[in-house]
Amino acid sequence: MSTFALKIIAVVTMLIDHAAVVFIPSNTMLYLICRIIGRLAFPIFAFLLVEGFFHTRNVKKYLARLGVFALISEVPFDLAFYNKYMHWDHQNIFFTLFLGLMAIYLINFVEKKYVAKPVFVNIANALITVVFCFTAALIKADYRAIGILLIVAFYLFRGNKPLLIISMIIISGSLIQAFYTLSLIPIFLYNGKKGRNIKYFFYVFYPAHLLILYLIKLIV
Repeated sequence: MSTFALKIIAVVTMLIDHAAVVFIPSNTMLYLICRIIGRLAFPIFAFLLVEGFFHTRNVKKYLARLGVFALISEVPFDLAFYNKYMHWDHQNIFFTLFLGLMAIYLINFVEKKYVAKPVFVNIANALITVVFCFTAALIKADYRAIGILLIVAFYLFRGNKPLLIISMIIISGSLIQAFYTLSLIPIFLYNGKKGRNIKYFFYVFYPAHLLILYLIKLIV
């Protein structure tokens, strides 16, 4: 399964999840099913973020893109889910991805610089993870600390399927959230190939689909 295929799966499941939040009453079975389907999206995006980190030629530009689209997406995010132009109690997923990328960037830097000091590296990496988990919780980024832990897990256990499965189960924290382990099925089918190039598709799709959902809600 290529990067392109994984992105499509993530985008479709995310759309189902967000449409359920906007249009379907939360006390229905259909809402629950759609939310469970939606749990597949973020782990795939987290996995692709880590893969992108290892393949990008410029991490700083990668961070800049995430930061810019975090700002662009915030108003559509707040309108779609809270009917407000600004809602400070919940920030969109780009903030989580930005913080996660920064965390693994620093972890990677420490691992390379202090390769001869494994104990120090482990302590430093744990501290980096805690700091970014706290930051995600503080700014109330989507998925908060769980999002950062997932990204770090995909980085630390890259290529180690048993540890990745165990870490995802531990991190989940709730029964519904635990369904995100199903995302490992397409992730483990990843063949390392890029597939069709849609580099900026998700960047544009994310704020666009949120704005469209909001406009449909206004009409309906």
